[in-house]
Amino acid sequence: MSAGGSVVLISSAAALEGLANHEAIAAAKAGVIGLTLSAAATYASQNLRVNAVAPGLVETPLTSALLGSAPSRKISEAMHALGRIGRPEDVARLIVFLLDPANDWITGQVIGVDGGLSRVRPKVRV
Repeated sequence: MSAGGSVVLISSAAALEGLANHEAIAAAKAGVIGLTLSAAATYASQNLRVNAVAPGLVETPLTSALLGSAPSRKISEAMHALGRIGRPEDVARLIVFLLDPANDWITGQVIGVDGGLSRVRPKVRV
């Protein structure tokens, strides 16, 4: 089989769980999930792996307005089972892992990197 390769697309935890006021991003990123699954099926015979990562809320310049106030940050952190906002390096490490040729038995996967946001309900912290 040919050398192949790996593609990692970026989706969102919003596409994996219903989140209020996230309709546009959820719809767009659900499309990325569909693309991931179909492309993985199409290109598997060429040894091309296609996966997606689905980040939750990550601390970036784009999210700084949302996380700017202490109450907003506290609420956002409480939504995540691990109790914190993601960092860019959290997402980057998963992407590097998926791109590594040593992990060549992984394709067609959508992997959440979201502190448990899309799959785990945290205990209520009071």
